[in-house]
Amino acid sequence: MTMIRILLVDDQIIIRQGLRSLLESQADFQIVGEAENGKTAIALVEQLYDTPEQPDLILMDVRMPVMDGVAAIKKLSEQFSSIPVLVLSTFDDDEYITQAMQFGAKGYLLKDTAIEEIATAIRTAIKGYTQLGPGLFQKFLVTSAQHHYPLSQELSTTLQALSPREKEVLALIAQGASNKEIAQKLYISERTVKAHVTSILSQLNLRDRTQAAILATQYRLL
Repeated sequence: MTMIRILLVDDQIIIRQGLRSLLESQADFQIVGEAENGKTAIALVEQLYDTPEQPDLILMDVRMPVMDGVAAIKKLSEQFSSIPVLVLSTFDDDEYITQAMQFGAKGYLLKDTAIEEIATAIRTAIKGYTQLGPGLFQKFLVTSAQHHYPLSQELSTTLQALSPREKEVLALIAQGASNKEIAQKLYISERTVKAHVTSILSQLNLRDRTQAAILATQYRLL
């Protein structure tokens, strides 16, 4: 069994203790460190990096003293981009969600999420996928769409070069549809949907379908 090494970052010790207990009940999870703010978390990652206890994932709160989670995510994504950060917060503030995701977080969950779902999100983030808690995906898209940035000529040309079917798939991704739902809507197989999604991400040089959804929403491909 491959162990997943996790660094916990939260300013409340009782929360960290509770999370440690819950997460260590999962056979494949190991807590390799705790930090009370973003600054301490970065220092701890620097200390553990390239050692047997280097974290595979950082579980990060957002509202903390000294350095909040959003600022820490930005710095971590610049210095340690290979280590995914998953936000676990009490706050579902639109700006927190949007900034955390745009700075490189692999997901955003609320603290009332069941431990089984948190565990699944951790395993999913390790594989490179993004996960947002119920109701947060649409909040993220709406807030992201309000920050409209000029479309580069290169990206505009690439968007226009997408096939009609790829544009349909991209629009449905922006609505939050799963591969299964897209397949049902377009009367094609899930395998075909996966192929289209892979092609879209590759052509647009995007990290994941969350970035694709932001792009589609911002540039009104719906």
